[in-house]
Amino acid sequence: MIDPCHIGYVSPPFTTEVERGRLRFFAKAIGETDPVYLEEDAAHAAGYPGLPVPPTFLFCLEMDRPAPYGWFDDLGIELPKVLHGEQSFVYHAMAYAGDCLTFAARVRDIYSKKGGLLEFVVQDNQISNQRGELIAEFTRTLVIRHG
Repeated sequence: MIDPCHIGYVSPPFTTEVERGRLRFFAKAIGETDPVYLEEDAAHAAGYPGLPVPPTFLFCLEMDRPAPYGWFDDLGIELPKVLHGEQSFVYHAMAYAGDCLTFAARVRDIYSKKGGLLEFVVQDNQISNQRGELIAEFTRTLVIRHG
């Protein structure tokens, strides 16, 4: 069982640069055909300072942190028992190629259901850019199976 004393656990902040090549690769991988996401000239013509970051790319960037599952060890979570239960995003501003984004994560809740056979860990993440502007927030709920 995951000790509820871990509610409030804060992962070390992680900062990474948004690379143009990765943005283009991601856009192609998801089938994006809008040139704004693929070509700098098209992005500039549309009024963007650079290639915009597609919304779900933020989750990919967050996984670049060193030891992305290190916090599992700190909480006593066994990776093979984890299911991705839910994820939601709230967007506040756009991010662009060349931005340096900082991810800050905090465990908001830990609870169980089905007599402890399922445990849930809710984690909130805030993403800000190099100017300290809040870009997005996402919440993920992990389900840990027991038994």
